[in-house]
Parts: sequence; structure tokens; C-alpha cells
Amino acid sequence: MTRVIAICNAKGGVGKTTTSINLSTYLAVLGKKVLLIDFDPQANATSGLGINPKELNDTIYHGILGYAGIENLIKNTKIFNHHLIPANQHLAGALVELVNLDEREFFLKKFINRLRPEYDYIFIDLPPSLSLLTINGLAAADEVLIPIQCEYYGLEGLGQLLETVDMINNNLNQNIKIAGALLTMYDKREKLSREVAFEVRKHFPHSVFENEIPRCVSLAEAPSFGKPIILYNPGSSGAMAYERLAREIIIQEQSF
Repeated sequence: MTRVIAICNAKGGVGKTTTSINLSTYLAVLGKKVLLIDFDPQANATSGLGINPKELNDTIYHGILGYAGIENLIKNTKIFNHHLIPANQHLAGALVELVNLDEREFFLKKFINRLRPEYDYIFIDLPPSLSLLTINGLAAADEVLIPIQCEYYGLEGLGQLLETVDMINNNLNQNIKIAGALLTMYDKREKLSREVAFEVRKHFPHSVFENEIPRCVSLAEAPSFGKPIILYNPGSSGAMAYERLAREIIIQEQSF
């Protein structure tokens, strides 16, 4: 059964796109067929996989509004069985175009439902806001993975995101599950990092992934080369952490 997982946090800079790229690529390396949908107008997942957003004619924006066929949207990446539907700045226009349309919250869901038979996993990289784009992404998902930065403001906005998921479940008749919180930019040498991790594991009302993503220079550098970490520096601590996370996600399948 296909798992559609939205990667979301209303706070920026928490490792959301880094997780979208690297978790999805490691799942493909481990034998799964994976699609990553860039649903953020900043298009960082697109550029982070080596595709220039400014050179694209057809993107997820054109797909959800019916301006382009699916066959024109799916891009191969450098990883076997790992595909991307890219974004660019045009996606910001969807906020204006969707607002007056019927069932405006479900355009991405209807689009993704046509792709479900083709993939084991579909990931949605969402913008760092609680806009109509984010509502579309959450409504399209079976599960939400929430990256949480191990820093002072890491928990900021988390309650609002969980309330939004509950609102979508209750008001739009959805059944979105929380796949888990993922601790990112973790540094076991720093007291604050350890304290934030402890507080999240103690108080977060849903599961927290066992594996943390460490602060890692290679993870920060890889997007500027248009490569996932497995191609940029597979021996780095960040690469090994995302491989462990991918294996943890696969084990999770048994409970869904």
C-alpha cells in the first residue's frame, strides 16, 4: 500500500527539505519506488536535486490546475526508482487561483490519487507556513512527518501545526496520522540540544523517531551541488543518519 507522507513544519530552517530529499532517496536505494513532490514555491527540493527551477516549463503548479499532463511532470533523478515532480515560483500563484474554487483544499489530493498505484512512497515537501498550499499538502497525505530543530525555538509553532492537522481531520473528513517527530540538527555535545531532545521525547503527544539527524556540514553543502547526501558524501554522519531513518520508516510499515 502506498504511503503518502507530508514533511511539514510551519517554522523554516528546521531541515524539512533536507529530510524530504535524503529520506526519499535512501528509501529508493533500499528498494522502494519513491516520488518526491516539491510543493514549496521556493523550490529548494527541486534545486537540491540538481534541477534549475527557472528552466522548467511544467511543474506541480501546472499539474494540480490541469495545465499539464502527469507524463510531462515526472523527472528522473540521479537515484534509480527515485522521481521528482518539481516546483518553481509559479506555485505561489496557485494561492490566488485556488482560493475561489470549489474543493480548493483537495486539488493536490486528487492529483496524487492518480499516482498512488505507481509508487511505494510519495513524499510532499511543504512550505514553511500554514497557507492553502500547506492545507492541500496535509489533506493529500496519509501521514505527517514533523522535523524539529534541536534549538531554543525548535518547538515554536508545533502546537499550531498539530491543531491544523486536527482541524483538517475533523472539518475535511480526513484521517491524517502523525508519522512522528524527527529531531534534526542534533549535537550531543551541546547541552541545549540534549535538553530539547529530552523535552520533545517526554512531551510530544505522538511518536518520536529513534534516530536523530545530527548537525552535519555535508548535509548543508550537498544542495549547493544539486546532490542528495548519498551522492555527495555517503560516509558522513548525516548520510548514515538518513539511512537509519529510512530503515526505521520501513519497519514502521507494519503498523499501518
